[in-house]
Amino acid sequence: MALMDFIKKQFIDIIEWTEDGDGVLAWRFPMEDREIQNGGSLTVRESQMAVFVNEGKVADVFGPGRYTLTTATLPVLTYLQNWDKLFKSPFKSDVYFFSTRQQIDQRWGTTQPVTIRDKDFGAVRLRAFGNYAYRIADPRLFYTEISGTREQYTVAELDGQLRGLMLQHISDAVGASGTPFLDLAANQVEFAKALNEATAPAFAKLGLKLEMVTMQNVSLPEELQKILDQKIGMGMIGDTAKFMQYQTAQSIPALAAGAGGGEGGGGIVGSAVGLGAGVALGQTFANQLSQGLNAAAPGAPAAAAGAAAAGVRPDEVMATLERLADFKAKGILTQEEFDAKKAELLKKLA
Repeated sequence: MALMDFIKKQFIDIIEWTEDGDGVLAWRFPMEDREIQNGGSLTVRESQMAVFVNEGKVADVFGPGRYTLTTATLPVLTYLQNWDKLFKSPFKSDVYFFSTRQQIDQRWGTTQPVTIRDKDFGAVRLRAFGNYAYRIADPRLFYTEISGTREQYTVAELDGQLRGLMLQHISDAVGASGTPFLDLAANQVEFAKALNEATAPAFAKLGLKLEMVTMQNVSLPEELQKILDQKIGMGMIGDTAKFMQYQTAQSIPALAAGAGGGEGGGGIVGSAVGLGAGVALGQTFANQLSQGLNAAAPGAPAAAAGAAAAGVRPDEVMATLERLADFKAKGILTQEEFDAKKAELLKKLA
């Protein structure tokens, strides 16, 4: 009877895995009631690794190559089995294949704004998304921590966990880099590099290697975007005083054209009305200028008074106020900054 059972047994001569589709990370070779024939063949292709598991314990790990299964090629498994026949009889063991090629174009992104700490702004809330790529680097660790005894384990099943690790370490990436967030936002390559370095150790604990992280977009809250726009604008402007002089000079041709009458003259008055001054403000400028000249110290040279009158003209002040009002409307200046500049200009006419 025992002889008949032995004859009926099916033995496995060739163990291999040809990946039929994408997305499978771990696959268990179908053993069923079969046993591995002594001297059988194990083929592990490039981008694969094979793991032999005996009674729930990882015994041997094989990299790419073709192996003849004997006591020489299965030393750990042979020791665990303690065969008294020097491994001349068939044996049974679970064999798992692991794909070690890169799993590319994996997506990560924030579903809700993430709050991070920044040395310039304190707390910053941002949205970001990009891609990453990883591979199985330690199949023994991946088996014990993730895939286990399942028939197969796929990329899709691991996606949520890895995506969470990426998002969890965004704040760590910004903090470890020591770079102000505005500079990171302007250099997405450095941001992605910092995120890779911060997240890689968490991947390694699962038997994975994080190969690459890319950053496709960083979206800032509206109020922080305005600050960034102002910083960029001020960097382009350089000297604010020179910029105001330039803007005033640009306004002189329009003032000259408006002085000739027609439709062009109404634009300046309309802008003044928008500032809450109107035609009366222009009259006030003229009166204040006249009072300032009349109040000149006795004995002051007439040329100096004439130079003062020529140096501060009401139409120039009007043009400057118009430009400041435009800055305030665009959010470059606050109401308080605008009021301060306005008061400073009026003092020059007093």
